[in-house]
Amino acid sequence: MSNVYRIRGVRDLPREELFAPGHGLCAGCTAGTVIRHLLKISGRDTIVVNATNCVEVSTTMYPYTSWRVPWIHVAFENAAAVASGIETALRVMARKGLIDPNKRINIVVLAGDGGTYDIGLQALSGMLERGHRVMYVLYDNEAYMNTGIQRSGSTPLHAWTTTTPLGKVLRGKMQPKKPIAEIVAAHRIPYVATANIAYPIDMDQKFLKGLQVEGPSFIHVLQPCPTGWRFDPRYGIEVGRLAVETAMWINWEITMGDFKVTVRVPKRKHVKHYLRIQGRFRDLSEEEIEEIQELINKEVERINRMAGEEVIGPLAE
Repeated sequence: MSNVYRIRGVRDLPREELFAPGHGLCAGCTAGTVIRHLLKISGRDTIVVNATNCVEVSTTMYPYTSWRVPWIHVAFENAAAVASGIETALRVMARKGLIDPNKRINIVVLAGDGGTYDIGLQALSGMLERGHRVMYVLYDNEAYMNTGIQRSGSTPLHAWTTTTPLGKVLRGKMQPKKPIAEIVAAHRIPYVATANIAYPIDMDQKFLKGLQVEGPSFIHVLQPCPTGWRFDPRYGIEVGRLAVETAMWINWEITMGDFKVTVRVPKRKHVKHYLRIQGRFRDLSEEEIEEIQELINKEVERINRMAGEEVIGPLAE
């Protein structure tokens, strides 16, 4: 599949399912959909390195597995290091004639925000700096959901978690979300992108581009979590779409240093439409909502300057 130049619609995706049903992901969890699409793009010649996270514990309950490709579970902190070792071993084996040197084997890291923003950042930076041909996929549900909804470096400003309650003194998480994709881009790797399951073709095209480059790539996917974000499980895609429509999330890519916004938003919705559908923001005051809106306004101005044109429009409602 990685030889296909472009994906224009779902009919361009293969019918083969390499991610089996029957897993234990929560009802309405969008991570399973992300993985289905990822494996359709990468194909059978793929090795998945899975850091400890919700996906790992929910898809490999002994003696069962949802993975129809080679898969390895490693610790929170070392997924990128293990993938680096696998990529190096494959290059050595190809050089020695132990495997076909013309066969392209995709190496994909799948990690959550806890294992990327925080615990695994050092190993990730090393993998990027060394230039290993690995695609690192971060599925970002903005907290340590697997261990009890604790805050991470990805958790947004004023969001409720079990370690950042919304009370009289502490008003949720008091720090803004860390710009991890831009931290990765600072390593000057061939391809960095942000994606969103509510825009599947945009996401699939980015998976494909990430697999085709020579060197490391990084795809940061927003993954709405009904359990941790406290919304009705049927609204996962709607929440993801609202994130883009309010500019709480912006889909962009950097290809060999060239920045481009891939999903334009001519007229933005107010962030209240995104925040109020989620229980983790339910108790925010109007002042706190406007504080978040002001942060987003400044971010939109910055993104438009980077793009050299207005790709994210003004507030419309």
